[in-house]
Amino acid sequence: MLNFKSIEKAYSDIKNSIKKTPLMECKTLDEMLGCETYLKLENLQKTGSFKIRGAINKIMNLTEEEKKKGVIASSAGNHAQGVALGARTAQISATIVMPETAPISKVEATKSYGARVIQCGAFYDQAYQKALEIQREEGMTFLHPFNDEYVIAGQGTIGIEILEDNKDIDIILVPVGGGGLLSGIALAAKSIKPNIKVYGVEATGAASMKKSLEENKVVGLEKCKTIADGIAVAKVGDKTFEIVKKYVDGIITVSEEEISQAILFLLEKSKVVAEGAGATALAGLLSEEIDVINKKVCCVVSGGNIDINNIEKIVNRAQIIQGRRVRFTVNLNDSFGQVNRVTEILKDHRVNILYLNQTRYNIDLDVNEQKLSVVIECKNAKHGLKVLEALRNDGFRVDEK
Repeated sequence: MLNFKSIEKAYSDIKNSIKKTPLMECKTLDEMLGCETYLKLENLQKTGSFKIRGAINKIMNLTEEEKKKGVIASSAGNHAQGVALGARTAQISATIVMPETAPISKVEATKSYGARVIQCGAFYDQAYQKALEIQREEGMTFLHPFNDEYVIAGQGTIGIEILEDNKDIDIILVPVGGGGLLSGIALAAKSIKPNIKVYGVEATGAASMKKSLEENKVVGLEKCKTIADGIAVAKVGDKTFEIVKKYVDGIITVSEEEISQAILFLLEKSKVVAEGAGATALAGLLSEEIDVINKKVCCVVSGGNIDINNIEKIVNRAQIIQGRRVRFTVNLNDSFGQVNRVTEILKDHRVNILYLNQTRYNIDLDVNEQKLSVVIECKNAKHGLKVLEALRNDGFRVDEK
């Protein structure tokens, strides 16, 4: 049976194979929320994610016969890299089944550690079924990404580290996918400090743990979609569910918009690169769903393996939500100086023009009209509204997109 001694043993076994990641203060959040905030930076862990902890602990506990046959795992990316590196370190073969939607960067990183990669399905649970099929055919040992006691114990070592670095932490917020990270940290933290509060944070589009707790049994989701691909799990594990039910104080759900804004916040304010799943705990804190006034709060930044191709899209989305990036069109008379006048107004209001496109061929326009499409970058939403108001006061017809 998994208990705190299992987590202590895991920590003793793996500590020379992992990094002890820092617990970083965030004064900006302190001022915003009236609490003392810390970020547990697992994005700086080997392979860029906490997953290496559970994977290495599991591999260390395989029999020699199991090691000879090799291992197989299914993963959206971070568990894949942890298993691949752990297998390479132990000099055993590894096969990883990843969803076809997994970020290219995670697929390539997994291959770089020497694993055989097979892609199948739109999300984790379909990849999982394919991995089980291959495991039956080839006789390898399956390394579950979350529903395994050795994996849970490995992830729980984060809870030990957090309280080693700051024994006064009152609240820990943890991202939730299948529940391995949350259950491990909750078990460790509550064993060390019973009055500490531990909350899981899920994406609204993948809230399988919340749904299971509401129904008091493990249930799967029909749809599972979120930009936080690392926690896009349609069905949590029965082992993780029982631990969460016993030790976790609540589950917070956050929208795609909130996750996007948390990624941008970490980039801008803390200079921390987090993937969607890695920013989810902070999104939960920023949602103000729980009372943190005068408390010491830790958000687990579980990973930093964001696809570089998605950073611009996510940052753009977050800035639009915050009103710092504004898209609009301006109808112009087909006469001299109209575009110049628009840009003069924008310059006077000290905005950055990101996009400007002029067209006269549009069925909605009069013969003597043109349409100017504009994207600007502002200080904040109030600034953007002032710019649009100035254009309208100058006689232009402005439509926000």
